[in-house]
Amino acid sequence: MAKYKALLIDDNTQFTESVKGYLLSQDRFSEVDTAQDGREALKKLREKTYDVMTLDLIMPNADGLAVLEQLSLLPLDPAPAVVVISALKNEAMVRRCCGLGARYYMVKPVDPDTISKRLLETLEGEPVKGGVMPYAPTHRSFEEKVTAIFLVAGIPAHIKGYHYLREGIRLVYNDPDLINRITKELYPGIAKRFDTSPSKVERAIRHAIEVAWTRGKIENLNALFGYNIYGKNDKPTNGEFIALVADKLLMEEQGKKAG
Repeated sequence: MAKYKALLIDDNTQFTESVKGYLLSQDRFSEVDTAQDGREALKKLREKTYDVMTLDLIMPNADGLAVLEQLSLLPLDPAPAVVVISALKNEAMVRRCCGLGARYYMVKPVDPDTISKRLLETLEGEPVKGGVMPYAPTHRSFEEKVTAIFLVAGIPAHIKGYHYLREGIRLVYNDPDLINRITKELYPGIAKRFDTSPSKVERAIRHAIEVAWTRGKIENLNALFGYNIYGKNDKPTNGEFIALVADKLLMEEQGKKAG
């Protein structure tokens, strides 16, 4: 009976250690390594051969999408099968990950036994139709929806603009007319929430958008919004980006109510 080598990529070390211990106890895996972020994962993938890997999406340094994008560029023969395990419940994200080569998309919380079964199915069983395990979208909080969009956009969670943008989108979502009073009311409202100045809010949000465009995630945004919004050399203003995201979330909510 074949034994496999697995790489578990997730910044939640308690989660990876729990899954690692379970996999090794099942006697189907000879080695199980872990990585806490995308950068560490890519380093290990260059140094060692794995049969399968699990991949979280929201991680520091390099996120899960970046790992999937880089994986195809590495001289791996064969490349490990990829199972995405994420708390993000987003249809566009599922399609994006599958388009980048993921075999399964699992939604947290998920127990080690189920993960073990899915890994073995990926390695030994019939491929799942469409490249993704059966997936039923559930109700997501506003925070989850915005987090999913920021991940697709390539806006890292550790910069201040990430948090200012999220607050700005929340305010415009609740009061769409605020987008017409961005300087007089929106920036001051965000600044008050974070005990800073409106000018610092404006600069931090602009920086966050510039980071996203520098990372070249525009094609991801186009896939998320369903049409070409901007090109690489055509960045939106702060107000345009906030309005775009808030409008998407409002349309989704209205669609649910209409359905």
